[in-house]
Amino acid sequence: MTGEERRKKILNMLSKDHATISGQFLAKQFDVSRQVIVQDIALLRANGYDIFSTNKGYLLHERLGKSRVFKVIHTNEQCEEELQLIVDLGGIVADEFVYHKVYDVLRAEMNIKSRRDIQEFMDDLKSGKSSLLLNITSGYHYHTVYADNEQILDFIQQALADKGFLAKLQDYEPVDFWTKDT
Repeated sequence: MTGEERRKKILNMLSKDHATISGQFLAKQFDVSRQVIVQDIALLRANGYDIFSTNKGYLLHERLGKSRVFKVIHTNEQCEEELQLIVDLGGIVADEFVYHKVYDVLRAEMNIKSRRDIQEFMDDLKSGKSSLLLNITSGYHYHTVYADNEQILDFIQQALADKGFLAKLQDYEPVDFWTKDT
């Protein structure tokens, strides 16, 4: 099998599957090293495919529908409640990021789409492996949330506002967090 054929098959698998696919699984499927898969993903990205890397594997953004960035604020203790609110209404929490006046945008991929994912994330936090990014910006942070349609994103936005989690953008914050030039 050529590299091009393998990349087409990887892309096909990512397009069909609703869960992340690990690099290790892909390496076994195609009988290549994990490094070859990393290079394949890099080449696919270079060709315009929006492939999302998480600690659990790869995910193709095209199949996720609509997205919206929410600026939120809450305590560490309210993190689980916030994430449950989003996934219970049909959202996928793609990432958490902060806009720091010195460091600029610091982003962590999440890919949280279920209460099970939330529990695993919370367990990792409780084990001391890491802490929330919101701690470096006094609780303020952002989530990129994907959903099947704009109506679901509207429901999520309203629910975040109702809980007091939604925060107002400040003048110094860029509107488009995906590029540094805004």
